Formats: sequence, C-alpha cells, structure tokens
Amino acid sequence: MGHLITLATSLNQWALDFQGNYERIMASIAIAKSRGATLRVGPELEIPGYGCYDHFLEGDTVLHSWEVLAKILSSDETMGIVCDFGMPVVHKNVIYNCRIIVHDKKILLIRPKMWLANDGNYRELRYFTPWAKHRQWEDHYLPRIIQAVTKQVKVPFGDAVVSTADTCIGVELCEELFTPASPHILMGLDGVEIFTNSSGSHHELRKLYRRVELIKEATLKLGGIYLYANQQGCDGDRLYYDGCAMIAVNGRVVAQGTQFSLTDVEVVTATIDIEDVRAHRATSSRSNQAAASERYHRVEVDFALTSGKFEEVKEEDMVGIISSKTIPVRFHTPEEEIALGPACWLWDYLRRSRTQGYFVPLSGGIDSCATTVIVYSMCRLVVEAANRGEQQVISDARRITGEPDGSDYVPTDPKEFCRRIFHTCYMGTENSSNETRQRAKQLADAIGSYHVDLNMDTIVTAVRSLFALATGGFRPQYRSQGGTNAENLALQNIQARLRMVLAYMFAQLLPWVRGKNGGLLVLGSANVDESLRGYLTKYDCSSADINPIGGISKTDLKKFIAYAGDAFDLPILESFLDAVPTAELEPITETYVQSDEADMGMTYDELSVFGRLRKVEKCGPYSTFTKLVHEWGSYLSPLQIAEKVKLFYFEHARNRHKMTTLTPAYHAESYSPDDNRFDLRPFLYPSRFPWQFKKIDEVAEALPDRSNPSSAKVKQE
Repeated sequence: MGHLITLATSLNQWALDFQGNYERIMASIAIAKSRGATLRVGPELEIPGYGCYDHFLEGDTVLHSWEVLAKILSSDETMGIVCDFGMPVVHKNVIYNCRIIVHDKKILLIRPKMWLANDGNYRELRYFTPWAKHRQWEDHYLPRIIQAVTKQVKVPFGDAVVSTADTCIGVELCEELFTPASPHILMGLDGVEIFTNSSGSHHELRKLYRRVELIKEATLKLGGIYLYANQQGCDGDRLYYDGCAMIAVNGRVVAQGTQFSLTDVEVVTATIDIEDVRAHRATSSRSNQAAASERYHRVEVDFALTSGKFEEVKEEDMVGIISSKTIPVRFHTPEEEIALGPACWLWDYLRRSRTQGYFVPLSGGIDSCATTVIVYSMCRLVVEAANRGEQQVISDARRITGEPDGSDYVPTDPKEFCRRIFHTCYMGTENSSNETRQRAKQLADAIGSYHVDLNMDTIVTAVRSLFALATGGFRPQYRSQGGTNAENLALQNIQARLRMVLAYMFAQLLPWVRGKNGGLLVLGSANVDESLRGYLTKYDCSSADINPIGGISKTDLKKFIAYAGDAFDLPILESFLDAVPTAELEPITETYVQSDEADMGMTYDELSVFGRLRKVEKCGPYSTFTKLVHEWGSYLSPLQIAEKVKLFYFEHARNRHKMTTLTPAYHAESYSPDDNRFDLRPFLYPSRFPWQFKKIDEVAEALPDRSNPSSAKVKQE
C-alpha cells in the first residue's frame, strides 16, 4: 500500500532575496504536487535565507518574511498539501528560528528551534533564542497581514506535533539531530511516525558521512520515516550548503538528492508505506518505553497524507519518484568534493555578483593551478547543465558572457565557455623560471582561458630605484647578493604586492580590451596551510575578491590535481605535481632554489597535523607537543618535536594578524584559520610563549628518545 510522500526540497536560496526565495519555494511546491506528494519540507530559514546573520536582528527581515508567507498562503498551490516553511518569528518580543506548518491556507503550528547551532561557522545564539519550554505550547497572535489571508487570529506556538487523519508528523530542526538527546526520540516514543528535518548544513570535506549516519540512526532503533531537507548553494557568504536531501525509513536510506548542483530547485520524492514503520516498532522493549513516555500536544488536521495513490500519478511526472527500496548512499571522494563544491560556489558568486568572469594570477605552481582547474570544473558543470536544458543556467550564462537580448547562445563546450569568462595571467620577473612560465601557458591553452604573459621587472626596478632615491642611495639587495634578511624579505614582498596591483588592473580592463563591458572578479590561491603558518605576504596576490581553495590543505589539493588530470583529460597537470613548490621571489643560483617547505621549516603534511591539533582537538602548544611525542616519537626525538612545535606556534602567532585581512574563502576544512568567521582568536600574541615553551623544553629533556634506541637505553640507565 505504497503512497507518495515528498522527501524534501533542496533550494538554492539567497540571503535577503525575498522575491527569488519566494519563486523557488513556489516552484518546489508545484513540482511536489505534480508528483502527487502530500507533504513538502523545505530547508532551514528558507524564506529570508539562512545566512542573513545580523540582519535577523532587523525588524525588516521578520516583516518581509511574513509578507512572503502571506503571498505563499494566498496561492492555490498550497491547497491539498501540507507544507513546512522556515523563517524567523518574534513571539512575545523574542526572536525564534521557526518552522511554520501550513495546510489549505491555514497555519497549523509554529515550531521554534530548541537547540541552536553556535559553534564553528554558526552564531545562532547571536540572533535567536532557543525555545526552552519542551513539550509545551502557547498561543501566538498572528500579524494582520496573515490574519487577512488565513482568517486566524492566533495559532499554536511551541513544541508540539501535527496529527493527520492517518499518521503523526514531528519537526526536528537541523542542529537538533546532532544533539545527544535529539527530540525525535521522545516524539517517536509518543507515536510520531514521520520526522521532518529542515537544515542549513554546510559542506566540509569528508563531513557528509556523519550526517548520513545520524539520519539513518535516528530511525534504526526507533522506527519511523525521516525527511531531511537542506539548502544547496551559496547564499551569500563563505559557506556552500551541500543539499543531499534524503529520506530514511527504519534506518534505511531510500532516496537521496544531489550533494552539488547548479539547479536552483531540486525536489526528491519517494513511495512510502507507513505500515512498515508500525511493523518495525512492534517490539516489547520499545513498547514498554513508549507506554511510559510523556505526551506531546497534537495539532489535528482533517487531511490524510496517504490519500494520493501511486498509480494516479501521470507517467510524465514519474521523474524523481523513488520506491522505498534501500539504495546505496552516494559519497563523493574528497577529490570529487573539491572539484564540485567550490565550482558550484564560484558559479553562484559569479551569477549573483553580476560580473563578467574571473581573473587568476597563474604562477605555474600547484595552488594557482588548483584554483584554475576549479574554474574549469565550473565551466564543465555549466555546460552539463545547459545540455540538460536547465533554463536558469543558460540564462545566467548568456548574461555573464554579454550575449544580447534574444540570443540563442547555449554553452556547449567547456573550453569555449571558459575562454569567454575566464582570464589568466603569468606575471614573471627575473626570478621566474622558464618551467613555471611554460606550465602556466600550457594549462591556459588546455582549458581555453584568455591568457596574458608579461614580465614586470621594470616595475620592480622602478620601486627599488624610488626607494634608493628617497633614502639617499640605500638600494636593497637579495640575500644571495649580500643583502640582509630584512632586504631580502622586502624585495620578495615588493614583487608579491605589485602582482596584486597588476591583477586588479587587468581584471578591470581586460573585458574592455576584448570589446566587452564590465569587470572581472580576482580569485585568490592561498591554501589553508599557508594561511595557518602565515606563509604569505599581506596584501600580495593572495589578496583577492574570493578564494576557492583558501579552506583546502596542500595535501588535498595535490590529490585533487592528480584526480583532475584524468577526470578532466588534462595531462599537463602531471607536471604541476612533479614541481617543487616555490614562490620564485628570490634569484635562482647554482646552489640555491627557493623552496616553500624549506622556507617554512616544516612540511605541508606537518602543517595539516598542527592545524587539526590546534583547532579541531583544541590543543595549545604544550598539549600539541605531548600528543606528537606519541605520534612522531618513532622517527623524531622529543627535542626535535619540541623545536617543530615551538616553530609552528611562534610563526602562527606572529603572522596571525594576516588572518584579519584574509580573502573570503570557500570553507572546506575543519581547521580553517579564517579569523573573520570561523577561527575566533586574538591576532596579537605573546608569540614566544615563554611559559608554555619552557614547560615543553623541560619535558623534552626528560623524555627518552624512541627514534634512537641506543639513546633511549642510555637515558634509562
């Protein structure tokens, strides 16, 4: 007796885009109804957009959300279906993050969020207050614009459930799934059979598995149907919400939407038999616990979710309908995640900023290479979507490429589309090698970008001459030419910062050179490990408009480049993997070639370890040392480990100020050092940590050296 139930919708909402958000919500309802669905669930705060941040404190945001809801309720699209919408609601002068359950132009229940996300990228307690009256409800008096539509003066507000003619629906909101005592447990024991979860969960490499396991576990012991909706896309900030709308029945995943997509509206539907839940729950232990459970207030609605029969759905509307058969969950590899997540984020940013393309200073190194390949991946996704006939993508592509009104242009080739919207430039100096220059040109040719090759020695020389003129003849020299460390560093920084100036000049004027209007967005290419260590020049070419790889480690970027070489048919990428990472800011001599890892005093792999210990495992210098003694002690002595730990924390501390100006970057890594949103730490430190480092030295002196067995034996004797 299978019946259609809409799983959820993945919507690409945009913070404060009330008109666009309304249109996408209405499209999702229409698609759901066309498939015979009787329950539609949307992502968290879908009406104003999840990422409004401090705008949630403005009365305008709440007002416009009610206005949009009134417009939705006025439509006949909401007839004959239960819909679950998200928006902020002010109840008794307190702002709550709420779900509003409606049916036939009536509000059934306003359910406020009880456990708020307030870690990492989330600051919900800054805007909202959690509902603290569990299993309690009270009257909420509706604004007059809603009363005029629904003819209701007040509706239930609180922790209650909705009882239909054939089942019972309970709401669990995003973070509540991740809490130790999730609401679905108590609701399920009180007879709730369908759980909806409206989420604003962001993408992070290797994160999806945890979310999927929690969704499966939510109904494995308890029994039930779990409907998970998530936002998909960039809604105006560093995060990409990775969709993956899902339905689980009794611990089995039976439907899954895409994780990464350029589509603005995705609706996933499934055929569900509610009797499966009742059979699963027919166990003595569950029944004993249920019999003693506390009751929830039930808001009754004279409507049956199972009233729509599967066979009544038209054949042309069968697309996307999935039976309750268990399916294997799709997990992308980290390399695929890097290819897809930042690419979708870049497309959203490009089309919503209404600029004409991207510009990358292409150095011939692996970081700018990765940024470039991600843009090419975006072009591939645009072409794939256009080939599927997705009109929104085609329309955006025509506008971005400057096609006139009425044009029939459709992007059909990634290289052709890339040449229209992507610009690269190699900015060489006397310190640059022919190898990096050639790699940059070959990569640009392979993907089709509009490429410029230049030497900037005359500009660098002019700045050095100006300094000498202003200081009465002091002319800085490189270290290899007898200069001091201060001179050597200043000359490197001159080159790096001049590249940033040139990048913005070319980004503003290259469209003009090509006979087009508008400007380009400059993309950065500093990886998460370089930012963590501070191995970058403040306001150099790492300073850009946005950075697609700023939250990705060097280790993962190398794996991505290896993957993309085959997946995108780009054999030139092999040469980037073989090259030694170098800034090429110092002269190359017979005995010296600048190397990133030599300059930093640590490897990129070691930086990743430091990053995770510092941020994810919440370690200070001393606890980092004690953990690494166990992890690295088989091949490094305690004294060597101590020196590495002290060097990292010293360099991280003294360069921390650079994070205050870090280019807004796609968030992809749990140890991102982004000062502006994710990593809230001081930027003025006692960088030599005298107390902490002294303790490390004392312990390191006393510990046996496991990397040298003979040394350990002497210490023991």
